[in-house]
Amino acid sequence: MGLAGFASLSLPGMLRLRAESPADPSRKKNAVIMVWQPGGCSHIDTYDPKPNAPVEYGGPFSTIQTKVPGLNFTELLPMQAAIADKFTVLRSMRQTAGGHPAGSMQLLSGDPDTRDKPAPRLPDWMSIANYMRSQNTERNNPLPIYAGVNPPTNYTGPAYLGDAYAPFAVTGDPNSPSFSVPNIGVANPGEAIHLERRASLRQRLDTLERAFDKAGEMDALDEFETQAMTLLTNPKAKEAFDLSQEDDKTRDRYGRNTWGQQLLLARRLVEAGVEILTTSLHGPLCGRVSNWDDHAVNHHVFDALKFRAQAYDQAVSALIEDVYQRGLSERVLVVVTGEFGRTPKVNYQPSTGAGNASAAAGTKQPGRDHWPRAFSNIWAGGGIETGRVIGATDKLGEDSVERICGPGDFLSTIYHHLGIDGRKVFIKDFNGRPTPIIDHGEPIPELIS
Repeated sequence: MGLAGFASLSLPGMLRLRAESPADPSRKKNAVIMVWQPGGCSHIDTYDPKPNAPVEYGGPFSTIQTKVPGLNFTELLPMQAAIADKFTVLRSMRQTAGGHPAGSMQLLSGDPDTRDKPAPRLPDWMSIANYMRSQNTERNNPLPIYAGVNPPTNYTGPAYLGDAYAPFAVTGDPNSPSFSVPNIGVANPGEAIHLERRASLRQRLDTLERAFDKAGEMDALDEFETQAMTLLTNPKAKEAFDLSQEDDKTRDRYGRNTWGQQLLLARRLVEAGVEILTTSLHGPLCGRVSNWDDHAVNHHVFDALKFRAQAYDQAVSALIEDVYQRGLSERVLVVVTGEFGRTPKVNYQPSTGAGNASAAAGTKQPGRDHWPRAFSNIWAGGGIETGRVIGATDKLGEDSVERICGPGDFLSTIYHHLGIDGRKVFIKDFNGRPTPIIDHGEPIPELIS
């Protein structure tokens, strides 16, 4: 079943036309963990409070000091405030798309289109990094290059690279006692021998097919099945996904909930050799509509933020602390972001339904809408200098006004950490046209080492 699962993936772009520009060999083992806030987090109510703004802008939360002098958060983030010296806050992000699809595609792939599309036109940075890292024949690790623990899947993907460069996706609740990862490990050595025999038989039976293999896809299938066999039979792979290997104190520190255990598993996988790791903080811990899209029709925005704050604050602070305490802070870059912020000015609309963080249908409640003109994200590890603030928004939080950074800068910074010069790498698209992986932006100087 494991082999069938891998082999059934579409292979239209697998191993297509290698990128010609080599990556920086000194950064081959660097890794990135991206923690995604689907729907967009309110910058005003978290990392960029405006205590002097009118109440219809600023919201109800008080401001607290962080460990970094002059850097304040809202009261929702006390744990992150206590370790603010271990990360840098970028307060001046901006993009131009107001919808979730286009906003996500702008930030994750660099597509400048402001129109919402049903599927990405360009591959996201994760798939590109996977594609480029896959060319490294010296890699000797049973784990996949790119894995997602409940990864973001809406509005992202490998586009013309093909499904072979999508993440190895781990879904479900890692906090559940019954949690398991399909296609990882077999129950006993006899099963492993049986699988190896079946794989060998397929290799003997496919010799006639190779005569018709004009696109090289049989070789691609071989490579994919090799990875599948490794994941199924290698004990190191099984161990990396096994959260029971962690002591109770560590699991408690992250939080005994879905998000906490997701981020703990993310750390385990990167520490074991996964190089690209994405994880999405969605689901019941977000509130009624299971994401950060805090329109008044969806959520009471302030109740929703309070509802999810403790789990979010605890999990992210534990991950960042762990990256430093376990000696990963030079190699592993942690990025926490959503596709945009929320409107600084609060509006009121009738709720469309009762639930966690939402009043009964018809009840007028506060919300914040999509806001691409200004938002915040945080960066840790990666050898960067931390305890800093980059950029600023105006007094109401409506516009980024200082050290403005866009999607191209965001992507270039991540690529730089992975040793990829985005301006020099071209990959041929479906039409055979060499396409740069990013054609605008520069690495943000304060976020590179």
